[in-house]
Amino acid sequence: MTIKSKWVDFLYRLATGTKRGRTLLTPVGAVIFGLFTTLFVVSALAFDKWLGHPKITIMPINLYIATPVLVVSTYVTLWSIVSFLKSKGTPVPVNPPPRLVATGPYAYIRNPMLTGIFIMLFGIGVMIGSISLTFIFTPVFILVNAWELKEIEEPELVRRLGVEYIVYRDKTPMFIPIMKIFLKKKGK
Repeated sequence: MTIKSKWVDFLYRLATGTKRGRTLLTPVGAVIFGLFTTLFVVSALAFDKWLGHPKITIMPINLYIATPVLVVSTYVTLWSIVSFLKSKGTPVPVNPPPRLVATGPYAYIRNPMLTGIFIMLFGIGVMIGSISLTFIFTPVFILVNAWELKEIEEPELVRRLGVEYIVYRDKTPMFIPIMKIFLKKKGK
């Protein structure tokens, strides 16, 4: 058994475990993700300082750019969380809803909460004027999360939700809703 299959199996066992166990693990999963995200922001700031990067924007221009970006990202993230809570689950993979959620923002993209977080990191980078956070660490954060989703979470979802998830995955873009329109135009 590979490390990947062990992680998928571990996540599956947690996601299908007792309600009490999933509820107890939810804050742990949320804190781990929050710390992981914070680590990227702190690392970017340290990297900027270490390299002596200048600020990329000047007050208040950066606030004019960052504020609408942060508002949109917060809206998308909260809409995603509310959609999961309405379906009696959480966005934390150890305590998912019992059924596939394909409504709300999930009707347009498979991972709207992460899309909101990605946009938020970009907005924070612009707001604080961090070259590293905006142009290096946010793209790396996106790549790491996309890899984890493809290699761990999606195989677990296929195992737990079966064909219903496969059909949803095949017709719904991962992060960018415009891709759905683009793919239809290309005849896919």
